[in-house]
Amino acid sequence: MEAATRAILSTMPPTADPNPNTPTPTDDFASPNKVTIALANLRFPSSPDDSIAQALSAIASAASAHADILCFPECFVPGYRARAQSVPSPDAAFLNRVHQTIAAATGRANLAVILGTERIADNNALLATALVIDRDGTLLGFQDKVQLAPQEESTYTPGQSRQVFRSGNLTFGISICHEGWRYPETVRWPVRNGAQVVFHPHFHGAEPNAYVPTTFADPANSIFEKTMLCRAAENTCYFASVNFAIPGSDTTSAIINPDGTVLAWQPYGVEGLLIATLDLTTATGLYAHRYKPQPGL
Repeated sequence: MEAATRAILSTMPPTADPNPNTPTPTDDFASPNKVTIALANLRFPSSPDDSIAQALSAIASAASAHADILCFPECFVPGYRARAQSVPSPDAAFLNRVHQTIAAATGRANLAVILGTERIADNNALLATALVIDRDGTLLGFQDKVQLAPQEESTYTPGQSRQVFRSGNLTFGISICHEGWRYPETVRWPVRNGAQVVFHPHFHGAEPNAYVPTTFADPANSIFEKTMLCRAAENTCYFASVNFAIPGSDTTSAIINPDGTVLAWQPYGVEGLLIATLDLTTATGLYAHRYKPQPGL
């Protein structure tokens, strides 16, 4: 059966039709081979406290929609440190407090969360990371961003390792922004280690005088959307990419099927949750597992 999708758009009145970019959902969500994921396509937070408030609201909304797992954009808490954004200096006490706050909310909501955030290592290095919290509020660990973009090297320190996570019947990996765009190995590795879905939290702002797309995967759109399709098809996995709701950005949040077709996408710059129910039996990892590493390559 085709995976079901639905979208909750905060800009729509309660009586509005569902997001027209997604098929009509079905009620067949109880199968152990199905999982409902949500992507938090939210506006860039005006402050660290605003990031907390938005995160808590999104968790409540995703729980009401019966999502099993919710993924936020890159460094959503306290906000990604882009040139055009003003984010306060790193604060370890704040990060520890908010991570516990989000974990408690996750446990109350009974859904897993991938929180794009920061962490400060023992050597005071600042890492862009994703904190994974299980649906009972247990902290499962961090996936640090290992492959930094060149412009990030003066701000963040690269991580050192990758891992896969499991929540209920879902095994998943995380590839953060530049990693998923430019390094296909960061998607292939988790799939070869059992991941059915690879989540891709990212930040992509608006560039002056840049082309602004209106339809996902249009041939005129940026390379980044083509990359999403490739990452799914070349590994036979779901690829779930989540951006901030930034007017003028040339990327948006989208969910790609294991055959590389588009399952669902969020209208560009529109705030809301993108929600889809995935059929995990189609995420076989076939092409990732057929890869034969060759020494020296």
